[in-house]
Amino acid sequence: MRIPFPRISLFFVILLFVCILPVRPTHAADIKYKRSIEKYNIPDVVLINQDGKKVRLQSLLNSDIPVIVDFIYGTCTTICPVLSAGYVNLQRKLDADNQKVRLISITIDPENDSPKVMKEYLKRYRAKPGWDFLTGSRADIDTVMRAFNAYIPDKMSHYPLNMIRMPKNGNWVRLFGLMSTKEFLNEYQMATAK
Repeated sequence: MRIPFPRISLFFVILLFVCILPVRPTHAADIKYKRSIEKYNIPDVVLINQDGKKVRLQSLLNSDIPVIVDFIYGTCTTICPVLSAGYVNLQRKLDADNQKVRLISITIDPENDSPKVMKEYLKRYRAKPGWDFLTGSRADIDTVMRAFNAYIPDKMSHYPLNMIRMPKNGNWVRLFGLMSTKEFLNEYQMATAK
């Protein structure tokens, strides 16, 4: 039996819509991040940096220079490398002004992110001075994540999140979602403008 030409054409048009169009790549311009201004009450916990030194989180974050915080973990292969690449690119773009910003990554996997693991992570990303990776007890890390409204019960479902502390008023710019280097740099410049 022979199928008339118009039916064959209709079949191929339907096949095109069903099979080809859904695999259209998503462009970065299609994905936007969300920006909000927040106030956070930083808990007075003692954490440990990549060098094994104890640091008071409040004194580290309540600084005269801008501070950017994210939550990552050393073995992550999804969001964390993207967030860390943002830190690397920001350090490169700031270059000489690199000492005028403090980058803080706080682990969401303190059971596995020892100072040695964190130091190797920073080395892998060629982090410059001014970028610290912090760990601590599970209870302290959970307290910090809750303070930043970033708590997740499972590290596999963590958020693409950066927070920039504005030194002039102590407010935080909360950036939820993935950003380009240009967008990240613009957000940093707006947050730190005098």
